[in-house]
Amino acid sequence: MSTIDMDYAPAPAAPIDMLEHVFDANGWAFERSGDEEITTSVKAGWATYQLRALWREEERVLQIIARADLTAPENRRLALYETVGLINEQLWMGHFELWSSDGAVLFRHATLLDNDDEEEEVDLTIGQAEILVEAAVDEFERYYPVFQLVMFADRTPQDAMAAALLETVGEA
Repeated sequence: MSTIDMDYAPAPAAPIDMLEHVFDANGWAFERSGDEEITTSVKAGWATYQLRALWREEERVLQIIARADLTAPENRRLALYETVGLINEQLWMGHFELWSSDGAVLFRHATLLDNDDEEEEVDLTIGQAEILVEAAVDEFERYYPVFQLVMFADRTPQDAMAAALLETVGEA
């Protein structure tokens, strides 16, 4: 995923406002629910991801959730739980989840945004906003083939990780 290079850097703003700037700059249609939530769709290489950002002002936590149209069949959920565990060991930011209610695979991370003055509004910079969005989409793109191999090709989690994450060395 590549974001548009901005010619200007807006001043830090409330988290949902800054995410709106990022979504708008990338030409992504979005829907806002007040100052607490914003959603958009991002078309990437493997899938179109639904991004949802939730701001909890009281806790000063911004949560980003990425979801693709990827639902584990009942008979593959145990293997998917193992897959999620193997993948999460590799991540520095965020984690994957398999929702028990419907088998949906999603990526989620939360960021604590705090300042020293309790009365000041918490701000997010454009750079921080871009990193949060890119991390969600990039991690899902990286591991999407692993989930596909486990769910639909009956590969073991270990085999799927080895096959999907094989890195090419050199040039053809």
